[in-house]
Amino acid sequence: MLPSVDFCGLDITRLIIGANPFGGYSHQSPKRDEEMVSYYTVDRIKETWKYAEQAGINTMITNNETPHILQAVREYINGGGSLQWIAQVNKKEKSDMANAVSEAVNIGCKAIYFHGALIDSAYEQKNENELRKWVEIVRSYDIPVGVAGHSPKAHLWVNSLDIVDFHAVSFFNCGSLHDGKGEMFKLKDIVPAVECINKIEKPCIGYKIMGSGRIDAKMAFEYAFEKIKSTDVVNVGMYRGDNERMVEENADIVRNTLGV
Repeated sequence: MLPSVDFCGLDITRLIIGANPFGGYSHQSPKRDEEMVSYYTVDRIKETWKYAEQAGINTMITNNETPHILQAVREYINGGGSLQWIAQVNKKEKSDMANAVSEAVNIGCKAIYFHGALIDSAYEQKNENELRKWVEIVRSYDIPVGVAGHSPKAHLWVNSLDIVDFHAVSFFNCGSLHDGKGEMFKLKDIVPAVECINKIEKPCIGYKIMGSGRIDAKMAFEYAFEKIKSTDVVNVGMYRGDNERMVEENADIVRNTLGV
């Protein structure tokens, strides 16, 4: 197994496999989105998780709103897959947050964090009360609860409330997509992001460390692990349509970077 850390009571490898490519969220172009959706059938998603197991990864993250991804999660867990599932939860496809959380827990997630767009909005509106209600829903199931977010300011606001167990911090402040402003990836966002991670004492998941495919993998891993805390991990989506051995190669880069 890859090096792991105690992450809110869960033993999690410092590399988590993400799911944006599975749902066609390339953050590059509509054509690229379509290519990823066409490639990542339910069977190919499950195959990718098996490769992740073999490469020494022990945890995956997916959203709860893309039907074929959720189907793959159900089939994988019911089929005895060994990866732990951390669910990124949104309520767009559910009647309310309680139902969204309940579904993820019933499928078998080991932790939950709320989608970054929700937290960006909560921060802008200073909607502390609703956020507290969501957190309590997850806590009622006795599993770790966290937040994602695209802006360091949003994370630092949530951290000041001291109500969650962990943070998923984007290296790029690209919430612009959710505001209808298109894709905005700027290198100047990375330094404030890692500074935010280090200001937050709780465990963090760094994501979009490669700028959704804009940065060389080796360079991104080396920078991320040099800058984040020793208790933190990274979440990386992997599109095998570009490279059949991407999962194994990413795991090898992490091993070499961490000196294993």
